[in-house]
Amino acid sequence: MAELNYHHLRYFWAVAHDGNLTRTAQRLNLSQSAVSVQIKQLEASLGHPLFARQGRQLRLTEAGRIALDHADAIFSAGRELVGTLQEKGRPRQAIRIGALATLSRNFHMAFLRPILGRSDVEIILRSGTSADLLRALEALKLDIVLINRPPARDAVTPFISHRLSEQPVSLVGTPDLLRDTSGLHALLATQPIILPTADTGVRVGFDALTERLGIRPQIAAEVEDMAMMRLLAREGVGLAVLPPIVVQDELSTGRLIEADRLPGIGETFFAVTLTRRFPNPILADLLEDRAL
Repeated sequence: MAELNYHHLRYFWAVAHDGNLTRTAQRLNLSQSAVSVQIKQLEASLGHPLFARQGRQLRLTEAGRIALDHADAIFSAGRELVGTLQEKGRPRQAIRIGALATLSRNFHMAFLRPILGRSDVEIILRSGTSADLLRALEALKLDIVLINRPPARDAVTPFISHRLSEQPVSLVGTPDLLRDTSGLHALLATQPIILPTADTGVRVGFDALTERLGIRPQIAAEVEDMAMMRLLAREGVGLAVLPPIVVQDELSTGRLIEADRLPGIGETFFAVTLTRRFPNPILADLLEDRAL
């Protein structure tokens, strides 16, 4: 079996991501014919065409898509190797953490507590959507991602989901809103409610609960961000449906009151990592004895 020529593979990889041979050649400061020859040699060694022309663009064939998957893995592993070895001997080790933008900041702090204040650790935090964060994790730009739904795992993208915590969900509001009303049924039937958006597990559970109770709640706001739900609850806009950890400071001072737990509804938190040959050693400190 002929050995793979990694120079040829790198040219193919660059063109596949650019989708244009001319643009890639200009970026690499090479002639178009030189890049084309390298790719043709790779195709000859693999025994399959990797591109099909579609107008002025190049479209990957089925063999090309398979080759690109492997090339992505190969060059990602190369970057990981360099990054890992270059970190050796440095006084501070960086840990790159991505977190869903809508997650509770109190949960963030609880997760980070084992490494907060360590002189040998540099914490780099990023926030975004689940899709953006998981893509960054795949590209080895993040070491771990905090989300509230586990991603699908397959042979191509071996995500590992660590189930960290399941928090109960309650009705939370100001003392004024809760002064004259008692009982879960009465609260849901008479008070304005601040809810998470419809695509969340908490909202699905809440809608099912009110359906079982025969209640049509008065919705004051539908909010994606838990921090905004906390602020609206503090302003007395309505009773918020959220885990008490989100408002633990307000509960401790009495500015907000936990009225009642919502039966059968919880918010689950996951830490997602990627199977790696050289995992960040700080991950062990973050995940040890944390998973449920």
